[in-house]
Amino acid sequence: MNIAQLARARYATKAFDPDKKIPEALMDELRTLLRLSPSSVNSQPWHFIIASGAEGKARIGAATRPSYAYNEPKILNASHVAVLCVRTGLDEAHLAALIGQEERDGRFTAPEAKAGQDRGRRFYLGLHRNERGDERPWMEKQVYLALGMLLLGAAALGIDACPMEGFDAGALDAELGLADRGLASLVIVCLGYRGEGDYNAHLPKSRLPAGAVFTEL
Repeated sequence: MNIAQLARARYATKAFDPDKKIPEALMDELRTLLRLSPSSVNSQPWHFIIASGAEGKARIGAATRPSYAYNEPKILNASHVAVLCVRTGLDEAHLAALIGQEERDGRFTAPEAKAGQDRGRRFYLGLHRNERGDERPWMEKQVYLALGMLLLGAAALGIDACPMEGFDAGALDAELGLADRGLASLVIVCLGYRGEGDYNAHLPKSRLPAGAVFTEL
């Protein structure tokens, strides 16, 4: 696999073929990529909602109206649609779940290691919550790491994708009852296979030259 070639080839798909579905085995691989995404101090401040049926996609698609209605066909015609959500805060229950899972997974060779991990995570949480006042943006950055994993992983599996922020997050949160779950929607990702009318498939990729974006020290 040439990872640079995957990056050159992938793009934001603008139209999906509604008759082509992603095999469940490949979706399981994408779910694994999302679950194993990196995050600061393993905070995992995310939750992923995936819709594959017409009803679920319609509920998500409704959040594009009226201002972002051009995105609704992508959502309705995609094979699967993922809503990447951020936690509204790292509460004690989540912190306990993290440290408990790390212990069950054998991350700690001694009680001191467990205490050190918990202390370190709480330090960074306190730094962003109390000193910098950017707990929410800090958590959102972790979710976007997962987004990057998903997009590159989809390309590696031959799956087309289109990430979008063009939707009414408040409306989607209300439709899915996210606030009651301590969550908020950040980005929608349509997944599937390109269809007719996907004009972006025929356009050359455009990025600034390497000399403009790299400084070697």
